[in-house]
Amino acid sequence: MRIMPLEKRKISSSRMVLGCMGFGGSWDNSPISNEDVLKGEKAVDAALSTGITMFDHANIYTRGKAEKVFGEILKSQPGLREKIVIQSKCGIRFQDEHAPGRYDFSKEHILNSVDEILSRLGVQYLDLLLLHRPDPLMEPEEVGEAFAKLELSGKVRHFGVSNMNMGQIQLLQAYCDVPLIVNQLEMSLHKLDWVEQGVLVNQKAGLGTRFAEGLIEYSMVSDIQIQAWSPLARGIYTGNESLSLTEADIKTKELVEKMALEKETTREAIVLGWLLRHPAKIQPVIGTTDPERIKNCEDAVRQAEQMTREKWYSLYVASRGNAMP
Repeated sequence: MRIMPLEKRKISSSRMVLGCMGFGGSWDNSPISNEDVLKGEKAVDAALSTGITMFDHANIYTRGKAEKVFGEILKSQPGLREKIVIQSKCGIRFQDEHAPGRYDFSKEHILNSVDEILSRLGVQYLDLLLLHRPDPLMEPEEVGEAFAKLELSGKVRHFGVSNMNMGQIQLLQAYCDVPLIVNQLEMSLHKLDWVEQGVLVNQKAGLGTRFAEGLIEYSMVSDIQIQAWSPLARGIYTGNESLSLTEADIKTKELVEKMALEKETTREAIVLGWLLRHPAKIQPVIGTTDPERIKNCEDAVRQAEQMTREKWYSLYVASRGNAMP
């Protein structure tokens, strides 16, 4: 039996992750409020009650306020830090007086970012550090040096990437002594390129897919945990009425609702269960602060375990909007 990296390295047994991008309120430089902290506490409590013990951050989320809010939550709950897994990301820089918005994988920026992340969270170490988006000017030697220094200092225990293809990971790994064990990508029942890329091999239709060829297979062989951001696709199948729907979207939404009724579960559990059913053992990152919506995800693992091939393909074909080639 193949052992997934997060299980093998005993980082987390949590099959899902709570994304904390919404913590801290507005994306400006206003201070965090008691209301922000209370809202965050309710989200964390809801996650823990559903078995989610892993939390995803980035230094840019609400301009650092998301991590500050989480730091206040940790401060108010002594002992919580050692019961959970915290990952954060760096590498994106906002527009400032020096340059437009940009990416930065320089050694100096990575090291400074981690110090600032730890300060905002009020913790001594990160379980995981991810590089947020590929930097065209990346010097892999610098990244390797930064990671080595962070591991040696005990500030970061494990490392990974986000939104990278196979070649980028291989290049970076060649200069890093530490293993890269996570890649976070946009994947969902609605955004299907990650499935289509494999299904449409040697077909003209496959030329339109926008997902790195072989990335899923490479990740599985290399024991790289795939995390899916936006796994609920902004609620397109679970109640977000503000989105414009195609005919395929409508049919998929109806099928999700039907399956949820038949299984006596939530629509969120069906959508996430479909993702979890894939052999790559994808780890969804749920990006909401709504306690009810978080709890609606609790049954997803059970639904994945019970989902037949026929049900999985029914959802897939409905979403793609065409019969299998």
